[in-house]
Amino acid sequence: MGSPRREARRTGAGLLVALGAATAFGMSGAWARGLIDAGWTPGAAVTARVWVAALVLLAPTVLALRGRWGLLRRNAGMIIAYGLLAVTATQLCYFQAVAVMDVGIALLIEYTAPVAVVLWLWLRRGERPSRRSFVGAVVAFAGLVLMLDVLTGARIDAGGIIWALAAMVGAATYFVLSARDDTGLPPLVLAGAGLLLGALGLTLAGVLGVLPMTWTFDDVAYRFGTVPWFVPVLAIGILATALAYVLGIASTRMLGSRLASFVALAEVVAAMLFGWMLLAQLPGPVQLLGGALVLIGVVVVKLGEPAVESVIEPLPLGP
Repeated sequence: MGSPRREARRTGAGLLVALGAATAFGMSGAWARGLIDAGWTPGAAVTARVWVAALVLLAPTVLALRGRWGLLRRNAGMIIAYGLLAVTATQLCYFQAVAVMDVGIALLIEYTAPVAVVLWLWLRRGERPSRRSFVGAVVAFAGLVLMLDVLTGARIDAGGIIWALAAMVGAATYFVLSARDDTGLPPLVLAGAGLLLGALGLTLAGVLGVLPMTWTFDDVAYRFGTVPWFVPVLAIGILATALAYVLGIASTRMLGSRLASFVALAEVVAAMLFGWMLLAQLPGPVQLLGGALVLIGVVVVKLGEPAVESVIEPLPLGP
């Protein structure tokens, strides 16, 4: 009798932690849009975000290694790919997207990543998707069409859509790399090392002039009023990245990757809520219907996956 009760309490606590992670991840786009509107380039905003998070997680990452520095050497290729593609490219492309479109819509496009993962596994490994996954992909695509107002002929920002789709590819890479169970890397080390590598790479790109970086120290305006520039920078770095990763890792270990990935969909709702609270952005009825179809499609795709847990659980998405 005691074991089921403990398991129920653990699941309940895991759900609360997972919702906290989704809420933290979901606020990043709205805070970043305020910085961008104030004169920051997306490159500068994402670099500040990654550096703050990397510094916050540096000490926990070192402690998690516990002297096992050989893990970094043996998994250097994966860490580089994770830092540059799964973390940095995903966040940079997402920030580029929210610079020209609503944060909720940009995140919904990014959240079609599980569909891309299914297609990748089919093409790369010959893992044919189940009928349920195929149906879910079709539903998600239909929702994407409605969400972008393609059928009504409304004006859409092609550049924003391309950036959001690029973020989706980066997020799909995130899932594929995070699900590997043959590296021996603790999830916290993978996240911390990836963030630090991403911060260094972004800084180098900025110094070389490859990535435009402009920032100001002016106050940043939001729906509720203006705040000093460092408020959104710290909010994005500490709350929407460092805290979000820690909560996400904890909840995934408590719930398992399958249930945690479902709860992570709450990030989309959180992004829309923060977009409305901070920026007064609210999608129209057709876009909301499309967004609902995208979420339903992703859930159906997830239900069509084999119920197999990895030794090292995948980390939650997070832009």
